[in-house]
Amino acid sequence: MWRSEVVRKKLSWYYNVMVNKAPAKFLLAGYVGASGDLDRMSLGELWELHESLSREFDKLFLQARNLKISLNELRKLDRPAVSYLDVKIEIAKRIMEQCRFCEWRCGVNRLRGSRGFCRLADDAYVSSYFLHIGEEPPLVPSGTIFYGSCNFRCVFCQNHDISQEHPFSGIRATPEELASIQDYLRSEGARNINHVGGEPTPNIYTILSSLKYVKSNVPQLWNSNMYLSEESMRLLLDVIDIWLPDFKYGSDQCASRLSLVKNYFSIVSRNLRMVCERGDPIMIRHLVLPNHLDCCTEPVLRWISENCPAALVNVMGQYRPEYLVLRHPEKYPDIARRPSSDELRRAYEMASKLRLDFEDVS
Repeated sequence: MWRSEVVRKKLSWYYNVMVNKAPAKFLLAGYVGASGDLDRMSLGELWELHESLSREFDKLFLQARNLKISLNELRKLDRPAVSYLDVKIEIAKRIMEQCRFCEWRCGVNRLRGSRGFCRLADDAYVSSYFLHIGEEPPLVPSGTIFYGSCNFRCVFCQNHDISQEHPFSGIRATPEELASIQDYLRSEGARNINHVGGEPTPNIYTILSSLKYVKSNVPQLWNSNMYLSEESMRLLLDVIDIWLPDFKYGSDQCASRLSLVKNYFSIVSRNLRMVCERGDPIMIRHLVLPNHLDCCTEPVLRWISENCPAALVNVMGQYRPEYLVLRHPEKYPDIARRPSSDELRRAYEMASKLRLDFEDVS
């Protein structure tokens, strides 16, 4: 896979972190110093500080991206008492008080035990973690951490046991424990830490907090439905090394009926645009649904072609009826079967015609 010129070019930052030629973004963020008493600052003041530190981070990141500062050289620098990463953690904590990590924007105080659409309070539940060999070739073995719960209600979810039926299964993971899991997976040969689920978005506070304790240099991978708020995206952009988003629907009506979410296309495309405009490594997954090529596959692939041509694209043909579709196929007749060979061929033809780079990872 890494002999592919396209893959090496489009995933160059991720590759350099993976092989320890460059320090991961979260390590860089920990060396950008901040001043002031974060506890006494208002949320507005914290965001102003965050934006100022983001510009300082960009300078350090540019050196790392150009291999002008190595991991060993970074670790020889004086680590500040308060860092850019600390500012992100404090902002995430404030958001937890009126939760808006995702676009449900429930506004509940999760730190005091209130629960919104995702049903999580202040705990993060890790249902499993292991070296995953079933991901795209550039990612395996992937140090995959499955979080319980989700902010979607997909009727065909393959992980419905942890996302919807038993969201509190597994272990309650503190930031320190989550960091230990990441270090363990890296020591066992993980090429990345793959935050997935369920959905990682409701766990942003715990995930960011864990990065203060991670000792390993390891790429952070965000494997998500991308229904995040803009605030969450701003918190993640300078700590995530490679993005693995889903882009399921080209139609808000399909998203509402099959995943119970509103304004899907505008929200997900906005967040993908934020990643693509920064030039971050990104591999977009599109799951081909039977009978949804015109309403979903074609507009999704066209949007990627026009707005994120630097992405690798996985045109996924492994859909199968699961969960509620399998239990009640009469309610979902359009997706009560696997996609046909003709539908998959047509999807690949669309991707080829739009000049997307999909062959290496699909």
